[in-house]
Amino acid sequence: MSRLRAALGSIAFLVVVPGVVAGVVPWLLTDWRSSDPPGALVVVGAALIAAGSLVLLQAFGRFVVEGIGTPAPVAPTEHLVVGGAYRYVRNPMYLAVGSVIAGQALLLGRAVLFGYLAVFALTVVAFVHGYEEPTLQARYGGEYAAYRERVPRWIPVFRRR
Repeated sequence: MSRLRAALGSIAFLVVVPGVVAGVVPWLLTDWRSSDPPGALVVVGAALIAAGSLVLLQAFGRFVVEGIGTPAPVAPTEHLVVGGAYRYVRNPMYLAVGSVIAGQALLLGRAVLFGYLAVFALTVVAFVHGYEEPTLQARYGGEYAAYRERVPRWIPVFRRR
């Protein structure tokens, strides 16, 4: 796959999947209406949205540049992506989307988004255990096994390298 094709596929996947999960669904649940939470919660929420968005965009870029592919299961990478945020945690995209949803919940002061975040988290954990990890193991073999041994699944570990 060419990097141009990988970039176009990644952009399309970004719009469709995280765009729906972290954009359309929260909008449908809240109509972006705020309950006017305290200012500190608004600030923390905005920071979570910004940080999650940056990590998500960086991770998508890694799939194009480093992996030469997309995050979409139908167009996987040619190489296992282990750079950037993937050096510290195996699932930065899911954590980033969760951060955006949590940030929206705080920024808007809407508890329904925390409920949605819980459903999102349970779905992601089931998907990672049931599909993603076995698929990565089958595709990348020993390279993935070694990566899995040194990088945690959910809680980032920042080590000096």
